[in-house]
Amino acid sequence: MHATRNSLAPATRSESIAQLQAILSAAIDLRLQIKQAHWTVRGPNFIQLHELFDSMVPPMDEHVDNIAERIAQLGGAPDGTVQGVFNTSSFDAYPADIHDEMAHLKLLSERIAAMGKTLNTNIESTANQGDAV
Repeated sequence: MHATRNSLAPATRSESIAQLQAILSAAIDLRLQIKQAHWTVRGPNFIQLHELFDSMVPPMDEHVDNIAERIAQLGGAPDGTVQGVFNTSSFDAYPADIHDEMAHLKLLSERIAAMGKTLNTNIESTANQGDAV
């Protein structure tokens, strides 16, 4: 962790960085999984789901960027490399053999809900340590 002018205690910054890095890895992975669904979805609702999945990516990119920048502001070095994400994402690999629209919807909705739960837990945890951002 490098020195910053951030007024948080080093231990608080370190814990926030660790939690944010885990979220960053999961967010990058989820973003890529959404693109995988976009590329491989099949079925009667193909065009609607293809466009829906594609529309989810730009907001994910913005969130990923904000998370990485917060890590840097706290004195950390965000790791968004393929290797880093592979080693630390909380998500299982996205199945390469699913194409059915309902299978994609079910899996992505489960993973988005899991991401939301993780975010809520981490928000509470970092707030309790003095980093409510």
